[in-house]
Amino acid sequence: MSATLVKGQNGPLAVNDVIVSVEIGAPADVSALLVTESGKVRTDADFVFFNQPVGPGVQLQPAPAGQPAALGVSLSAVPADIAQIRAVITLDTPGGSFGQIPAPVTYVADSAGNRLFEYRIEGLSSESIVIALELYRRQGSWKVRAVGQGYAGGFDALVTDHGVQVNAPAQAPAPAQAPPPPPPGPAPTQQSQPIGGGYPPPGSGYPPPGGGYPPPGGGYPPPGGGYPPSSGGYPPPAQGGYPPPAPDYAPPGGGYPPPGGPGYPPQGAPGQSFAPSGPAPDRDLPKTGGAVSLVKGQRVNLRKEGGSALSYVKMGLGWDPVKRGGMFGSRTPDIDLDASVILFSGTTLVDVVYYGALLSKDGSIRHTGDNLTGEGEGDDEQIMVDLSRLSAQVTTLLFIVTSYKGHTFEQVSNAFCRLVDGANDNELARYTLAGGMPFTAMAMSKVYRSGADWKMEAIGEGFQAKHPGEAVPQLARFIG
Repeated sequence: MSATLVKGQNGPLAVNDVIVSVEIGAPADVSALLVTESGKVRTDADFVFFNQPVGPGVQLQPAPAGQPAALGVSLSAVPADIAQIRAVITLDTPGGSFGQIPAPVTYVADSAGNRLFEYRIEGLSSESIVIALELYRRQGSWKVRAVGQGYAGGFDALVTDHGVQVNAPAQAPAPAQAPPPPPPGPAPTQQSQPIGGGYPPPGSGYPPPGGGYPPPGGGYPPPGGGYPPSSGGYPPPAQGGYPPPAPDYAPPGGGYPPPGGPGYPPQGAPGQSFAPSGPAPDRDLPKTGGAVSLVKGQRVNLRKEGGSALSYVKMGLGWDPVKRGGMFGSRTPDIDLDASVILFSGTTLVDVVYYGALLSKDGSIRHTGDNLTGEGEGDDEQIMVDLSRLSAQVTTLLFIVTSYKGHTFEQVSNAFCRLVDGANDNELARYTLAGGMPFTAMAMSKVYRSGADWKMEAIGEGFQAKHPGEAVPQLARFIG
């Protein structure tokens, strides 16, 4: 039975691996700040949030539907100079405040899900951010303290006060005063970016100061047992395997639409082409000139006609926002899609390369960085893969695209992925997504080992996720 804490009260933690979760009646995000005795982070890598879901000894993990992600903490993997781990709840509704909803409850459980402590955060009113609780060191041991400190300054102010660098758009200089004054002109425009302007911060290079992905002092999972603990899988025992079963929106049998149901788009729609009834036979890539146009489910061998295997390839991914008619002409929604590649050994997660971690741990994969608009011709993002340098344990590279702001692929056109020969930039194969789908994420293709060779398969299946941290637990059905 769990102990109930009140604001300011603390309790001992007798286990190494804990889960901090939140029960709240509104959309919200959970994040963690790992701070030293000074109350500051050492580097931006000590800030764990949805854009950077893994930190030293801490990582976001899935939670029940409708609740924010939980924090999985392996206390033995937290660097020695980190004194406190502060769990933060941020409301995700513009203009929302904690005074408008029932008091949220924060739980601390062990790795098996047994609740150790619970804390109902009462007394909040106009705040939209609260430091819920903190895990802290005391005389060589770890304890938990109920904090419940609302933060009125906003999210930027919270993380800045803790030493995180937030890249705000530069202010346009005021026009010089000179007689006669110039006629008024249009105000300069500025492109907004997510908090932190993406990761790594602009101008800092990659890897970020103090480490890359994963942060210094730890791998994925962190050394010393990491998270999850060595005694269990992910999620912890008694909570299912890893990854968990496909969510309810994936119809039985997989794919979209359900087997035996109407096609997508509807059969016979003008100008639409459809995949053949059975999978096309695997084929080699053309030796010179031309590219293979793939259909959903089709596979190609990553070797050229005549037997020459590819060793260095690029996966280019592109898309365009759908333009809508409006009173003052066409309007384009502000869509931010992100390409990522997830590395697996069998069904075990090995690494994630995305806008927040542009280089794989073994150095074999490099991401070109985030494209915030999707505007323009050609690839929007590219991921370079040196197959000859990939760790022998990696069996599958799964290429996905997620919608950072939650727009669905119904608002996206011309989405494609294409395989390019890294030696000469010749396009070898292309898969174009047919029709919009009501999903915020798309598994585009995978590259996987087949004996001593590599193959590529076009997937084109949708699911719901706004960033790689939400996507990873849903990818098992694409790996087999």
